[in-house]
Amino acid sequence: MTEWGRTGKGKIALVTGGGTGIGLAIARGLSAEGYAVVITGRRLAVLEEAAAGISAETGNTVRAVACDVGDPVQVASAFDAVRREFGRLDVLVNNAGSNVHGALLEDISFEQWSGVLAANLTGAFLCTQQAFRIMKEQSPRGGRIINNGSISATAPRPNSAPYTATKHAITGLTKSTALDGRKYDIACGQIDIGNAATDMTARMSAGVLQANGETVPEPTMSVKHVADAVVYMASLPLDANVLTMTVMATTMPLVGRG
Repeated sequence: MTEWGRTGKGKIALVTGGGTGIGLAIARGLSAEGYAVVITGRRLAVLEEAAAGISAETGNTVRAVACDVGDPVQVASAFDAVRREFGRLDVLVNNAGSNVHGALLEDISFEQWSGVLAANLTGAFLCTQQAFRIMKEQSPRGGRIINNGSISATAPRPNSAPYTATKHAITGLTKSTALDGRKYDIACGQIDIGNAATDMTARMSAGVLQANGETVPEPTMSVKHVADAVVYMASLPLDANVLTMTVMATTMPLVGRG
């Protein structure tokens, strides 16, 4: 339990892409703080295993809801399920995403581009839209939306056009959401994450392509630091907001990249 106590007790959080990696760590962190947590993703079996594991650790309610965030019908259904069971939503974490690894810009297919766009940007927009509809009507009114921006929201890696484009766009969505949410007491912030250690980043120890063409290993940090940061952002009263935060491995090549 963190120093600010169980600030989420009685509150409801939804974490997209919550069955693995960063999303799983965030869901675990919010649950440990007393939130009832809903995790979404495309693979129900993975979600159910994750939900059972978190609930066993924390003793709090964790629900698994299969949802492709790029599909507006599935997104609406997932948020309807949250509304039916819990009656409100206090925190949305837009974490779900995908990437095309190692492809030259000129070789990326339209299907690959569209898939990354749907998962990383359209999905965040659709979930934000549904969260607005719940948060503006509930009592007490309002809530918080936290977007996973990635350090690629400011500094690209080589051969990452679809991912980088969507993450730059997430910054615009975050700012628009923060502005448009004011009148409904909805706060929105963005966390930019650098080299959190998950199964997806395990390859970094073997080497990552740099802007100068070299391939070198990169340091990572515990994914728990990301979860702790999100829990802090979520813990603030709605009259305060972390608009942007960067959490990164201290010695990773971000500052000076390129």
